[in-house]
Amino acid sequence: MDSPTTGPFSPAKLGPLTLRNRLIKCATFEGMTPDAVVTDELIEFHREVAAGGVAMSTVAYCAISPEGRTDRHQIYMRPEAVPGLQKLTDAIHSEGALAAAQLGHAGAVANSVSNRAKALGPSHIPAPMGMSVTRKVTADDIAELRVKFRRAARLAVDSGFDGLEIHCGHNYLISSFLSPLLNRRRDSYGGSLVNRARIAREVVESVREEVGDEAAIWVKLNTYDGVGRPDIERSPKARARGRAKLSGFNIDEACQVAQLLESDGHLDAIEPTAGSSLLNPMYLFHGDAPRKEFADAFSGAMKYGLKAFAPVFLKNYQYHDGYLLPLARELRKAVDLPMILLGGITDRPSMDLAMAEGFDFMAMGRAILREPDLPLRLAQDPATQSKCIHCNLCMPTIYSQTRCPIRTGEVPDPLAAVSS
Repeated sequence: MDSPTTGPFSPAKLGPLTLRNRLIKCATFEGMTPDAVVTDELIEFHREVAAGGVAMSTVAYCAISPEGRTDRHQIYMRPEAVPGLQKLTDAIHSEGALAAAQLGHAGAVANSVSNRAKALGPSHIPAPMGMSVTRKVTADDIAELRVKFRRAARLAVDSGFDGLEIHCGHNYLISSFLSPLLNRRRDSYGGSLVNRARIAREVVESVREEVGDEAAIWVKLNTYDGVGRPDIERSPKARARGRAKLSGFNIDEACQVAQLLESDGHLDAIEPTAGSSLLNPMYLFHGDAPRKEFADAFSGAMKYGLKAFAPVFLKNYQYHDGYLLPLARELRKAVDLPMILLGGITDRPSMDLAMAEGFDFMAMGRAILREPDLPLRLAQDPATQSKCIHCNLCMPTIYSQTRCPIRTGEVPDPLAAVSS
């Protein structure tokens, strides 16, 4: 059993908040907002997660503007969305948990055809979901983006959200500014790392100025875009050569960005992540790559394109518990801010390892899709084993209400076959 002050099931402070334990349901797009507003299905999804024992459930994806959605079937923060969001946060609070909103702009990951709006990017880069190219944002656009983040943060807090996660990962808009591969600007938002990090710092500052201590604020920050080998796997000489080449954002730069964000004094925590929704999505997840199922979730050119290029786009990475820890550990060394470990947190040993490595909180995703009550059962019995097999068949369901197909009976449970 945990002592009153230590262990994954002990209370902990996150900025102005006190969490009942150190487990956070991470942002996993729910696919339950067909009209871009909260539905009963979305409310029940998060209520069940909250009842299952996490300290906080994160709602994804709360776009700051219509064109910032990955497609039109997503919430974007506007007054019309507030009544539903209030019902959602009330439901989470009724189960004793706190509510977080993931705020972001999809950038080149947005589907411009679905949104009926041009996708945005730091430069003219491919926006594959809409079979288009992004519009390069101007300095005026960036100023407006800061206003939109402020407005979204205010609406979130007024809707009852306790925490705000600013999405700086997966090559969404802010993350794409960080990437030397995607950001080819020659103004004050491109070139040097300080310039590429400018928009992230300005957005965080704007959000903090708007909400003050009314909410905890953290960033989901990429540590590696999934382009080439991670720096931690290369020699110092190879690292130096790699920096001289045009490549994706990597851990060395991530540590420097984290230090810049920490020095600004506006954040309560950092959640390291990895991978790219544009270039290498499977690096975030590890485990099986559901190539056929992803292709079948689309129609037309996207379906055939995914079938043709799935082996390149959806790569295989062997799953192991705590698989993002090697990258996150480097970030942990670089800053003193509280940190949230994401990636392969499924059992008590992985939680204990995270805390031993200096991580204050743990974020859980697929394991909770499989078993929303897993945290409660782990608190009662540390020997509890997760039933998630990391098949990643949940990933393609984001287009038809996110779920674990094994839990719903759509796919046979291989563990049941073994036990019988």
